[in-house]
Amino acid sequence: MNMVDAKRVLETALICAQQPLSVKALGELFSDAIGADTVKTLLGELQTEWVGRGVELVSVSSGWRFQSRPEMREYLDRLHPEKPPKYTRATLETLAIIAYRQPVTRGDMEDIRGVTISSLLIKQLEDRGWVEVIGHREAPGRPALYATTKQFLDDLGLASLDQLPLLESPERGEDSMAGLGALLGAAGESLSAEAIGVTGANGQQMAMPLQAALDEIDNGIQT
Repeated sequence: MNMVDAKRVLETALICAQQPLSVKALGELFSDAIGADTVKTLLGELQTEWVGRGVELVSVSSGWRFQSRPEMREYLDRLHPEKPPKYTRATLETLAIIAYRQPVTRGDMEDIRGVTISSLLIKQLEDRGWVEVIGHREAPGRPALYATTKQFLDDLGLASLDQLPLLESPERGEDSMAGLGALLGAAGESLSAEAIGVTGANGQQMAMPLQAALDEIDNGIQT
């Protein structure tokens, strides 16, 4: 198979995929006859070819995917006017703490926020697929250690935790919302619309501008 045809196969698979595809998975399209380095090269070429279109090819934690560009969100929302799920300020602060201080226990989070954290709050983040228990601390009661998931990175368009923006003082509870705002602005100042419950007609995830994403979440904060 020549490289032009191979690129078409990659493009088709990525457009039709419901989830990001890893380089390894994409290599299976060719029965591993094309190496990983070649697949990466072709993916880079595809990225360039889609520049200037309404859809872009991006690399996230779980692999590669096509998503709409942020400036398309205004129009795509007209097809899907559903309201985003509402998250309390406490939920967003807790998510920011886990993202920046992981792995952390519930006690760690409570020390940072200065208040008791409801089990239902953490369960909401677990059900959303954004946090998970990755172990237990060797301390009395062996408290669970929480960390963010690949789904969390995918929804925010990040390839790894290294892409999280730096905070001046992430230990301070009052910085949590500011930290979350910076977090949502990572990876090209876009947030996958899947992260707030909006999906395109073809099942593909869509991106939204940073300010729009923050507005959506701010509107959902229950005081």
